[in-house]
Amino acid sequence: MPRGKKKNGRGAQHGNVQPFSDEDASIETLSHCSSFSDATSVADEGGEASEDAAQEDFQYKLKGFIDSTVDKSAKTRQGALDGLKTAMATRILYEFISERRMTITDSIERCLKKGKGDEQRAAASLACLLCIQLGSGIESEEVLKTLKPVFKNILADGSANIQARQAVATSLGLCTLVAEDDILDVHSTMECFENLFTRSYAKVDGTCPSVNLQTSQLHTNALLSWALLLTICTANQLKDILRKHLPKLPRLLESEDVNMRIAAGETIALLFELARDMDSDFDFDDWEELCDKLNALATDCNKHRAKTDKKKQRSVFRDVLKAVEEGDFQSETIRFGTERMTIDSWVRKRTYDAFREFVGSGMNYHLQANEFIRDVFELGPPMLVDSATMKAMKISRFERHLHNSAAFKARTKARSKFRDKRVDVGEF
Repeated sequence: MPRGKKKNGRGAQHGNVQPFSDEDASIETLSHCSSFSDATSVADEGGEASEDAAQEDFQYKLKGFIDSTVDKSAKTRQGALDGLKTAMATRILYEFISERRMTITDSIERCLKKGKGDEQRAAASLACLLCIQLGSGIESEEVLKTLKPVFKNILADGSANIQARQAVATSLGLCTLVAEDDILDVHSTMECFENLFTRSYAKVDGTCPSVNLQTSQLHTNALLSWALLLTICTANQLKDILRKHLPKLPRLLESEDVNMRIAAGETIALLFELARDMDSDFDFDDWEELCDKLNALATDCNKHRAKTDKKKQRSVFRDVLKAVEEGDFQSETIRFGTERMTIDSWVRKRTYDAFREFVGSGMNYHLQANEFIRDVFELGPPMLVDSATMKAMKISRFERHLHNSAAFKARTKARSKFRDKRVDVGEF
């Protein structure tokens, strides 16, 4: 992976720290976005002084969070981890974090080893955000080198908190994608995931193993991380994986857990896409049987399943069926600022979904400003937009209201016409 080199941060003296709120995050994100869009333009000296003060206050809070990750109180430690997560998800903090990388890594390691439940989950998520901030390179490699043994121990420990294991299964996948520099180590990590999700394989006679919902979620997270790492495997590794796992993965489609069925379907679609990229004439022996299974899930009407589960499942499996039968993908356009990105493949979708899971609502901002993520999605260097263009892009609340009202009216008319055309079937 390309190294992320974005450096945005200023040194500041440590002071009293107040709790970090979502309001702080939004204010600071907007402030940072503004400076990013037009770093050389300042309205007046008062505005510059205000921005500097806000920046210093923000860094005071971050330093307080870092100090609080070693507090005796578990509640304080978790609050500090959550505060750091929010900050890293909403801002580019490369310079600030790079100077304190070892301290933050040690805190994460300590929380993973000695913490419990929610604290371990927060620490695992913070590890991912730390790697995303540092980008691909020696710094993130050292973070992963320190944390990977801890991650793997938690994954393999059946007595560990199940929610912590779920979080680690997700975090280890993305950290490996960002920071691992040895493809053999990537393969080793994938084997750890295989040891988990293969336990949910249906037996040859069609019976499913008895797995509770929490354990099934662990297996689902492991499968999704495994699928993420498929996107960086070599051709020879993919050939071995296709031979070993593609005939068995359809067994996961029998799972009682809708999330596992969906994850399995998307992974199968991803494997078919990768296989056809290597060989356009790729042939799967049980292709017809697999298509029948996918079609059944795309039209599932079983009454014992929840209505929302069936709706979500049918939508996904219609796309999966098209991918397996025709090699087709339903593209999606992501807009951020003045730019747009097209999700036009299963590889791109799996990668985008993995980053979005950790960055959340800050994904669009990271697509604009995070050099590493822009490199991953081949977006080029960050674009600089001047303040005049930013103002021209903004739509007033009243204009937005008019636009939404017009769209709602058009949608209502279209639906009314459709309802009028439906046949009323009664008793004869």
